[in-house]
Amino acid sequence: MGLGVYFDNYIYVLLFLTLGVALPVGALTFGRLLRPKNPYAEKITTYESGISPTGDAQIRYHVAYYIVALEFVIFDVETVFLYPWAVALDQLGWVGLNAMIIFIAILGLGLAYSWKKKVLEWN
Repeated sequence: MGLGVYFDNYIYVLLFLTLGVALPVGALTFGRLLRPKNPYAEKITTYESGISPTGDAQIRYHVAYYIVALEFVIFDVETVFLYPWAVALDQLGWVGLNAMIIFIAILGLGLAYSWKKKVLEWN
């Protein structure tokens, strides 16, 4: 087996990387050059369902929204890891079971900490 077999694989990877970068950059560049540019005051104003916007667009959200979103992502990722583990539990044996128990315990500690800090309670 020669080295040429491996270089063929790298050529395909390099080709896809080049296309993956060149196509979006080219489309954005040519799109910017070809589109009509005629900004005027009414065209660049904010539009909200036919109603003129009122107030400031910069609104500060309470940190609890972000924490709940992060916890949702954490437990969503947990379910993504649980499904393949459950399918392959026969092959994993006790080592796989112990690893998942530790994984769930760590996530449970995080949930208990959030619960203790009253992050999950809305005011």
